[in-house]
Amino acid sequence: MAEQPLLQEEADQHAVLRRAAPYLRPHRGRLAVALGVGLADSAALVAVAPLIGLAANAVTSGDRTGLAVAVVLLVLLALAQLGFARAGELLLIRAGEQVVRTLRERCVENLATAPLRFLETHRSGELLRRATGEVAELAAFVRLHLRNLVASAATLVFTLVVLAGYSWLLLLVQLVVFLPLTLLVTRWFQRDAAAAFGGKAGAEATVAATFSETLTAREALQTSRGLPGWARRFDRENARAVRTARRALRVENRIDLVSLVEGLALVALLLAGGWLVGRGSLSIGAVVVFVVASRNLFDSFTDLSQLVGEVQTARTGLARLLDLLAATEPEPVRPRPAAPALPERGDLHCAGVGYAYRSDGQVLHAITLEFPAGSRTGVVGETGSGKTTLSKLLCGLYRPDHGAVTFAGVDLREIPESELRRRVVLVPQEVRMVSGTIADNLALVQGAPDRARIERTVHRLGLREWIAGLPGGLDAEVGQRGGNLSAGERQILGLVRAVLADPAVLVLDEATADIDPVTAARLEHALDELRSDCTLVVIAHRPETIARMPRVIRLEGGRLPVETATGLPVSG
Repeated sequence: MAEQPLLQEEADQHAVLRRAAPYLRPHRGRLAVALGVGLADSAALVAVAPLIGLAANAVTSGDRTGLAVAVVLLVLLALAQLGFARAGELLLIRAGEQVVRTLRERCVENLATAPLRFLETHRSGELLRRATGEVAELAAFVRLHLRNLVASAATLVFTLVVLAGYSWLLLLVQLVVFLPLTLLVTRWFQRDAAAAFGGKAGAEATVAATFSETLTAREALQTSRGLPGWARRFDRENARAVRTARRALRVENRIDLVSLVEGLALVALLLAGGWLVGRGSLSIGAVVVFVVASRNLFDSFTDLSQLVGEVQTARTGLARLLDLLAATEPEPVRPRPAAPALPERGDLHCAGVGYAYRSDGQVLHAITLEFPAGSRTGVVGETGSGKTTLSKLLCGLYRPDHGAVTFAGVDLREIPESELRRRVVLVPQEVRMVSGTIADNLALVQGAPDRARIERTVHRLGLREWIAGLPGGLDAEVGQRGGNLSAGERQILGLVRAVLADPAVLVLDEATADIDPVTAARLEHALDELRSDCTLVVIAHRPETIARMPRVIRLEGGRLPVETATGLPVSG
């Protein structure tokens, strides 16, 4: 079995910024300017304390000129800091939003081209949570907290530099009291933060996935009376989400102890400062600088400590997002000889194809079949015999673990995606519809056919009267997920949509299953009107559908019986 990438519920949070670097690189210029203005804002804020100290010394020495100069400089610095703060905030938010936009678009692109096996392995709610919820939380962090994070960190560093220039001894006293206790509290937080916030994100994603599945399966749950059991499962998962949220909150609250440490450090500062002034080792202005700058120091630590939870949440979300991007990253395009020009029509061939969803069991075993151009073939077999898996392999939606599927002699893996989708089309058992009209849904094929072409195709398939009988005809609203149409009507529209693509090969997977005989007959009649050079592969249980096929292939336990190993016609 081909190795299947899986998403981890608790994504790896190591070296998150390094892993995010490729997505930051296109925006490095914008980020550099925003950070530069932010640093200027922090430098202007830190410079206030030395000017206040200068004013204090001027007052104690009776220097009116020095006092006036200090006041003028303070006013100018306040105006500059106000401008830097406003510009820095706007620039940083814009740069951050551009990065978030890049991540969001990359998620959409990767998921749109991800292997079908990957998408089917993961719950849709989990993928939705990562591709939308995590991006939304990152965007909120950028708008609300990123500027404060940068400003607090820069202010802290600049303040330490300024204080060291005035008195390294007084700074040492302050740091000895403040730093060890603060680091102890921070380490206590960090010890459990990754598990707490990662567990919270994973539990919330599980709840979202289950809720999404509840909406999808609501009719089956109601008719089978399975709602109570499903509700108990949802309650268990929701209770786990609440427990993990409470744990994350308890871990986040540990940071509040930093405020107590600040008070102790300020008392030590005043005692040591008074002692140094009394000895004549330090001026009153220097002590004033320490008192004012210490407010910056403590506020920066407080802001950073309060942002730790937000940073950890954003870090967890970014790690989960990067995990999704890494798992869905398209394979690099390797230089290889150009594939020969494909004809519009050609034979479809399976050669020794094997496939497994798990390592403990094969679904298909060495299937070798030939579907000549323009042939009509039915595929039958018991449930679980591998018919649907074969249909997805024939269309290139799955890649075989062994062997190869070729069109006109070219391996499907070597054919560009756009070319493959134009030549081989699958109509699945459950046809997906988007909100809008029937015409809107029929136009969802390569080339976006206009209304005239849609009408010609409907007429050619003998479906004009049926379309005209719908309220509104081609302009009838299909409703959410096609809810205004029956399963059979959606199947017919799926067939029309496939024919509009004008494929060389059309594969129908249980197209007439679970629909009424009248609708099935209408669909079968439409199949009879396909172009004679279109290869048709029909997977069906309905005897009337199979009876129309001049050739029938039977699958038994993922194998071809001996008499059909060559794909020769057999009776249904």
